[in-house]
Amino acid sequence: MASSEIEVVPSESEPKTTQQQNSTQQIAIIDVFSASAYGDFDKLRKFVEEDGAPLATPDGNSYYALQWAALNNFSDIAQYIIDHGGNVNATDNNQQTALHWAAVKGSIAVADVLLQNGARVEAADLNGYRAVHIAAQYGQTAFLNHIVAKYHAEYDAPDNCGRSPLHWAAFKGFSDTIRLLLFRDAFQGKQDIEGCTPLHWAALRGNVEACMVLVHAGTKQELLLKDKAGNTPLKLASDKGHRQIARLLSKAERANSKRLFDKIHGGKMGEVGYAPILFCVIIVLIILFINSVLATPTLPKVTAIVGLWGWIGVSLGIGSLIMFYRCCSKDPGYIKKSRRSDGYEDTEDPLLNIELNNASVWTGNWDQLCPTCKIIRPVRSKHCPICKHCIEQFDHHCPWISNCVGKRNKWDFFVFICMGTLTSFIGAFVAVQRIWTAIPVLSAGKTWIHLVIDHHPDSSEYHH
Repeated sequence: MASSEIEVVPSESEPKTTQQQNSTQQIAIIDVFSASAYGDFDKLRKFVEEDGAPLATPDGNSYYALQWAALNNFSDIAQYIIDHGGNVNATDNNQQTALHWAAVKGSIAVADVLLQNGARVEAADLNGYRAVHIAAQYGQTAFLNHIVAKYHAEYDAPDNCGRSPLHWAAFKGFSDTIRLLLFRDAFQGKQDIEGCTPLHWAALRGNVEACMVLVHAGTKQELLLKDKAGNTPLKLASDKGHRQIARLLSKAERANSKRLFDKIHGGKMGEVGYAPILFCVIIVLIILFINSVLATPTLPKVTAIVGLWGWIGVSLGIGSLIMFYRCCSKDPGYIKKSRRSDGYEDTEDPLLNIELNNASVWTGNWDQLCPTCKIIRPVRSKHCPICKHCIEQFDHHCPWISNCVGKRNKWDFFVFICMGTLTSFIGAFVAVQRIWTAIPVLSAGKTWIHLVIDHHPDSSEYHH
């Protein structure tokens, strides 16, 4: 790889924040720029209306008053500046507009003011960065979602180096931003001028959670793509000593392999799982228990109490089979896309004013977005990469039932485990009791095997 770093927004174009500038209790408001930066509306009005200070002229560093107001989210001041001659699309020496500055700190209220007054949402600076790139660089997920959902900003646009907002979010390790972009179908396989995908940059920088999100929502193709130096994401992670990421990527490559050995090694037998094996084992054990413990003629006659416990064990075993079938076949709690009353899927952007329209589901946690299923899932839900569904109240995927354990089958699974455990204990107790009662016979000189041979229907041939 040509370089291990992506050049972030140049430092000279990064304005200082209010906290960085306010080193003393007393702030000197001396012009329209400082008044805009610190939100002093009264002094700003005085400078403009009494002193005649212009708002369309930059300061000595080529920064505009509107940019300072946008940075600190002073929407009323921004509106005042625009109403009094401020140019909403004015650019500094780096060709950055007030919208770029608003994206630095996620100033959504100011962004609304700017865009509703004619700001260009796709304006690019000298590096080709648009507001979506700046938001991704600073992890301003809510801001990014807002300008994409409400103003249709291009979330997959490349900068001058061919890097999309997803590249930047992966490079900086902002997993929530990655989830949002993948939720909106940002292309994971896009390669920049160095041939790197977002997964390359996440692996190179050692961003574990970012890699996990990208891998779970991606395909085998992204895992095997090489940059111009011939490195896969796994190779980069290994070379940089990021062992946890290397193990994650290596496991993902094996899980995506089409070879049968790899699928078995990954903990599953194709898409079937171990359920058929467990079903057959339970049937065989029940039959063996009846034939070799309860009904065998080689042991003393079954007493009423032992027989009762034995058949209770058999009944529990059959009940376990029924619960096993329910666990395997029942919907564990698949979360489906919401549909309108007329039966068609709701085509309205699910993330538009998300805090209002989805208050019963949305809790402000971007982890609720599923990049694979494209749904907003409830709390305690998770996407199962084996079942390829989001499961409500997800507990785990059990290969022995070939199904997930979730909201709708967790009690069935619990009952199945309890009944199976009771069946094992009762069966063991009855078997030990039956053998114990046979000890006097065994002590007479015959082993259990001899008793079985003597009473076998074809045992007569052994006496010739």
